[in-house]
Amino acid sequence: MFPDEDSRPITAPKKKSRTGRRILTFIAALVALVLVAVGGFVVFLNQKVSGNITQEELLPKAAPSATLPDGTTVAIPQAEVGKNYLIIGSDARPGETASRSDVIVLAHVPEDKSAVQLIHFPRDLYVPIPGRSKDKINAAYAYGGAPLLVSTLQNLLGVKIDHVAKTDFEGFRAMTDAVGGVRVYAEEASNEGAFAIREGFNDLNGEQALAFVRERYQLSEGDISRGRRQQAFIKALMLKAISVDVVTNPIRLTRFVDAATDNLVVDKGLSVATMRSEAFALRGVRSGDVVFVTAPFTGFGTAPNGGSIEILDESGIAALGKALRTDTMDEYADVSVIP
Repeated sequence: MFPDEDSRPITAPKKKSRTGRRILTFIAALVALVLVAVGGFVVFLNQKVSGNITQEELLPKAAPSATLPDGTTVAIPQAEVGKNYLIIGSDARPGETASRSDVIVLAHVPEDKSAVQLIHFPRDLYVPIPGRSKDKINAAYAYGGAPLLVSTLQNLLGVKIDHVAKTDFEGFRAMTDAVGGVRVYAEEASNEGAFAIREGFNDLNGEQALAFVRERYQLSEGDISRGRRQQAFIKALMLKAISVDVVTNPIRLTRFVDAATDNLVVDKGLSVATMRSEAFALRGVRSGDVVFVTAPFTGFGTAPNGGSIEILDESGIAALGKALRTDTMDEYADVSVIP
């Protein structure tokens, strides 16, 4: 399906974690990318995407400054330092009313459009939440939806989040089936009930992929290990989505675009035209220019309420925020280590 070296996830101690050849963000970029790639098919797909995507108020009211964890304030937004896109994946099962953000990825696109840095925030990362005490970062989404999660990250990093896109795990399943399944590398084996995940490469359909990205209890580092699984899956799906088998097959491509956008919700400022123009601006980006980074933490602990947490690395998060504010993420990614 793919050469092994393209499909295998890259983790520490290598400097850069690499994924697909051209990408803007986690889900929306896939859609924008294929729109650009298929030429004369664009008009039809543009109509389909526009009809599928929902726009909502996902951003908080503009704030002139952010209060960092150490109590200092920084002005936002900073000019000419690239853009930041927050990607939220919810794992609410059918029929559930509770909202959980199990995938939190901040995509940074530098001003010169030369790269994309994807920062994964573990859902149990223990952080300050505006208007509340410290809690797991995904609690911000449960308390106040996307706007509060955006405010939490803006205060944590001291940056402006320009756009938000959210989907759910059912969308992952539909996209996987639409491209005919994916080959994913698993660092650890696990038993998913009706089927087993073996260490190494696994060919997964949509249902199997959904179980793969949800599992954490059987994995050695719980939520952190699950985050690496999600990164491996994202990479595999993107590689398949931009493969010749999909891009040159109108039926498969249409199904994928439909699946990718069916449950996609974006902020009111993120139009299909914006996605497409941003993707076009990134047409020179290749796999070596796209990096996965995990938000820094120092270890595992227990919250006052007894819940398991990842302890925030305050000096590390300060360095990450500074790199984002000064558009020097390339330098940060070169020296950072993914746990």
